[in-house]
Amino acid sequence: MLDFAPVPHVRPRRNSITPDRQRKFIAHLAATGIVTQAAKHIGASMEALYKLRQKAGAEEFCAAWEKAVDRGVSRLEDCALARAIEGEERMVVSAGKLVGTERRHNEALVMFFLRHRRADRYGPDIAPGHPIYERIRAEVLAQERSRRRGKAEVLASLNAKLDRMAQRRRATDGLLAGDAQED
Repeated sequence: MLDFAPVPHVRPRRNSITPDRQRKFIAHLAATGIVTQAAKHIGASMEALYKLRQKAGAEEFCAAWEKAVDRGVSRLEDCALARAIEGEERMVVSAGKLVGTERRHNEALVMFFLRHRRADRYGPDIAPGHPIYERIRAEVLAQERSRRRGKAEVLASLNAKLDRMAQRRRATDGLLAGDAQED
């Protein structure tokens, strides 16, 4: 990773990012994965480093930078995987006193790794034809049919009730009309 052609300086100044400082930056970036820390480590500003990336002849420096960031991300992934497997030891405090410790596991982190590292088994790529997809589809369709049946039954019940009310109304109107004829 450190075997790259540094960005050349036409007229180096006292604060130039020399080939030696470029290599130190890349080494620190690979170790930490954090650009700002690597920049501070060599005493350079972020602006100066990003300008250096844009210069002619900086292709190898850019490639080394990307490899160093990838290495830092790999390190982060390794740490996260270890935390997912081993969990974190946390203090247990009661009444302001340390009672002991317990190991807690982050289930979301575990599921993240399973979904991404074993996507064939745990991934979200469940499409038509997949047994889980088909089972869920059948359940949803059954619920929809049941809901439609339920709506039809409710509508029929309401219509029957309205019909009975109309019959009673006609009967009442008939009774009232008969009373009016007798008077």
